[in-house]
Amino acid sequence: MSVDWSDLREGDERSIEVADPIDRTHFVRYAGAGGDFNPIHHDQTFAEKAGLPTVFGMGMFTAGVLSRIPSQWFGPESVQRFKVRFATRLWPGDSLLLHGKITRLYEQDGLPHADLELRAANQKDETLISGEATVRPWRAGGA
Repeated sequence: MSVDWSDLREGDERSIEVADPIDRTHFVRYAGAGGDFNPIHHDQTFAEKAGLPTVFGMGMFTAGVLSRIPSQWFGPESVQRFKVRFATRLWPGDSLLLHGKITRLYEQDGLPHADLELRAANQKDETLISGEATVRPWRAGGA
């Protein structure tokens, strides 16, 4: 992925709308990949006994989907820092809108860097996760 850093400006934004609504299969697939088999994420009876209306997605699932913003915009090898804060749950049937905004452009160690503000929201525009990332051009042979 090639980004023309000279074209970037503070305030530039990117959004990705996840095309299909999230369903239980997403949660089960993530559980298999990530090893998080807590039944609250896939067992309806267990979720109801815990006082919930249904199962809900793992926070790290939503964080992983949100990581698409910096990795698709700048390339996965460019992501130097990725930090999230969980706000509310992702439920089956929710849609996801991912958003990123450049909040700071600067040079460090002879390379341009960008700090990003990140957000994953549902169809009600409720923030599921907010976060930050730092990106810089990938440099072969070193950090």
